Amino acid sequence: MTDQKAKNISSIPIDGFSNTRITSIWTFMISVQWSEPWLIGLLVFHVVCVFLTVVTCRYYRAQICHFLLMVGMVYSAEYLNELAAMNWRSFSNFQYFDSKGMFISLVYSIPLLLNTVIIVMVWVYRTFSTMTELKTLQLKRKARREMREKND
Repeated sequence: MTDQKAKNISSIPIDGFSNTRITSIWTFMISVQWSEPWLIGLLVFHVVCVFLTVVTCRYYRAQICHFLLMVGMVYSAEYLNELAAMNWRSFSNFQYFDSKGMFISLVYSIPLLLNTVIIVMVWVYRTFSTMTELKTLQLKRKARREMREKND
């Protein structure tokens, strides 16, 4: 039993940066060297995406374009992961890009998807608001019509 446990523990990968065993997403995220320029650029990119989401809330067509662009970037994450896995030495100190795509999913796709969820929530809110206004106008027109018929 202890031999099996020791074998399982030794199969858990050790991070090359902090020499800790990666046992969860949190330990994986801690083991990333966030001071690398390309990761800082990626974080700035996500901040810009959130800023654009907030700015385009009043411009429906611009927000549709922004939404479709982000969905397209998430769709291309698999290809980006393969490309980055082949060329990681040219821009990174460590090989973060695994064959299952966990790293790119965590730092690239999930923030983009959360951003698109925010956009969808804004669209649903606007749709409900428009439907409420429309129903209110319909009820007011019906009340006016009934008043006119009553007065005639």
